[in-house]
Amino acid sequence: MANKIAVIGAGSWGTALVKLLSANADRVGWWVRRPETIAHIHKYGHNPDYISAAQFEVECLAMSDDIHAVVREADVLVIAVPSAFLQATMDQLDPEELKGRTVFSAVKGIVPATNQIVGSYLFEHKGVAEHDFGVVCGPCHAEEVALERLSYLTIACQDAAKAKAMGDALNGRFMKTTLSDDIYGTEYAAILKNVIAVCAGISVGLGYGDNFRAVLVSRAIQEIARFVAAVHPIARDINEPAYLGDLLVTAYSTFSRNREFGTMVGKGYSVRAAQLEMNMVAEGYYAVKCVHEINQQLKVDMPITETTYRMLYEKMAPMMEMRLLSDRLA
Repeated sequence: MANKIAVIGAGSWGTALVKLLSANADRVGWWVRRPETIAHIHKYGHNPDYISAAQFEVECLAMSDDIHAVVREADVLVIAVPSAFLQATMDQLDPEELKGRTVFSAVKGIVPATNQIVGSYLFEHKGVAEHDFGVVCGPCHAEEVALERLSYLTIACQDAAKAKAMGDALNGRFMKTTLSDDIYGTEYAAILKNVIAVCAGISVGLGYGDNFRAVLVSRAIQEIARFVAAVHPIARDINEPAYLGDLLVTAYSTFSRNREFGTMVGKGYSVRAAQLEMNMVAEGYYAVKCVHEINQQLKVDMPITETTYRMLYEKMAPMMEMRLLSDRLA
């Protein structure tokens, strides 16, 4: 890819994306918040904090803790920070610094302060144009990328050439990409699948089995379809990997942090205790509150999302709520 690419964020997903991009580029920019993390990567060739199995050719990395320097040297930015920290991260940048650059979001959550998906936030607050924005979505876990297991990504952008260029930059021996123009539906679906995964995890923690989870997930894709149709009514196939595939891997995989978080809650952990136990952010926890608030206006039928909201934010007993939900799913 001729364009110079930089990744903003050094969590598990940011680390995985840098590994993919560096396989196809001579140089990849990387904003890493902590100087000590940069020093460790330079010395040992891996991120000490996330997916340390991912080894880098350090000479391919242009790392810096100065976000302005990283952005200045890039034509294409891939944002990979948790949604809860996106606003604080992007507030460091003036809209002028993003002008003329293509911005892809690999964030799978809603900006909590504004209840906006990343695209809408960047359009309104940072002056990014729709045709300069794209989404990198699953089904794909960072951990499997680190292990070099065959994985798939969907690249959504309304500019087909930019989507193809990003797809080419990520394609490789163990990564295949498909293209889409649905920048709104893919973002919302990526958010909702985390909510569903939390609920699936709670069911696991409560002792529900595979049969229940199969019904939960099959009803969940219908719930996601209703919601994305309400927020952005275009023709889309909800059974495509970016929607159904991403939901399946997040709801079932033991690598899923949202499923893990939900399992802990189902086992009796408080939300706070579960968060402290995990070293990574469970996007579904923040997302369910935002989706609940958005849906106060839309009035979409979302029994799984509302059940999850009540369990996490209204402290309703998971055993009782799951029993009531099981009746709704029949």
